[in-house]
Amino acid sequence: MSAGSSFSAPPQRFVAVSAVVLAAILFWVVLTLWVPEHWSFGFAEAGVLALGAAWGICLALRPYAVQSSPILIPLAGTVVIGLAQLLTAHTANRWETWNAVLRWAVYSTAFFLASQIGASQDVLRPFRLALLYFGFGISVVAVLQYFTSPGQVFWIFQSEYSGDVFGPFVSRDRYAAFIELILPLALFEALSNRRKVLLGAVMAGAMVASVIAGASRAGSVLVILESAAVPLLASRRNVASARRLIGMFAVLGVVCSLAFTAVVGWTRLWERFQDPDPYRGRREMLTSAVAMARAKPWTGFGLGSFETVYPGFAVFDEGSVVDHAHNDWAEWASEGGLPLLACVLAIAVWGTPRLVQSLWGLGVLAVWLHALVDFPMQTPALALWVFVLLGGACAQRVPPNKLPWA
Repeated sequence: MSAGSSFSAPPQRFVAVSAVVLAAILFWVVLTLWVPEHWSFGFAEAGVLALGAAWGICLALRPYAVQSSPILIPLAGTVVIGLAQLLTAHTANRWETWNAVLRWAVYSTAFFLASQIGASQDVLRPFRLALLYFGFGISVVAVLQYFTSPGQVFWIFQSEYSGDVFGPFVSRDRYAAFIELILPLALFEALSNRRKVLLGAVMAGAMVASVIAGASRAGSVLVILESAAVPLLASRRNVASARRLIGMFAVLGVVCSLAFTAVVGWTRLWERFQDPDPYRGRREMLTSAVAMARAKPWTGFGLGSFETVYPGFAVFDEGSVVDHAHNDWAEWASEGGLPLLACVLAIAVWGTPRLVQSLWGLGVLAVWLHALVDFPMQTPALALWVFVLLGGACAQRVPPNKLPWA
């Protein structure tokens, strides 16, 4: 069913309550990201599936017009692939494959829920603002904590890492991916609301500087590209006047980014860029992942089984456990073969026009690019944010003649 069917729209209050619950779940998975045990994301899985069940019950009792999307097809395909691997014993680790199937089911449900929220502009905007203010708050806490209490989470909990802990993130790259998702929200708010140009630019500048402070190379490049891409696309689409664009660039580029970066420092990032072989180690992991995909191109070794299978294909030994390929796309191919890779590519291809059209959803594209050199999508909390933002953006219909490259 689609919004244009003969059925009535879902009650606005029900959609609003769903947005509040989904936002609370998103906040929870970030705030507990540092917890190594599964229970933290397990609560989120239960919450998303329970909310999806509530929608199913309401639709059964009183059918509503729901927002549909072709992306639901490949999303369902990821679940089917995992179940097929389990039924045909094409998995090297049944437990991890079951967990992966559950995660993809949660992502599919979260995408559907976000699509219904995105269909109502009156609900979508406050939902988007809630995510923005939460993300900005995390970025402020992350920088303060990083410089005043290294290795600790929220100044209270001692993590297993001595450094590179940013708020609840115990990895600079995971933190950078999170900011990549949030930054376009701030830029869009500054461009679309003339009363919030200064606030949006300040928030964006602070977030860019926090990624630079963390010294994530791919993350720093991507947030800088986002800072240019969103205003330029907004200018092309006449979302903001030239005067507002110039003002935002001035605040973001001169006052905010440079000033905040001067405070938090850029020396460490510069030193990391001087590494003569920045892809050292990751290159070998990618080679192994590609070899795994070639060994079983149609069935894969089982969703979630990369860590189990990797030792048999490893080309080097650094003395530590390798649980991911540092390339999500290659890891998907190794675990689910060409069928899983095709499903994820279909999601990206169908979603890209909507993400670009929305402007605020460009962070999802940035994370997919980041996934070429790291594994942000193997972090369930980040993947959940990705599919929620994707669902919200895909609720906006894009006529063929209005595609971003048309």
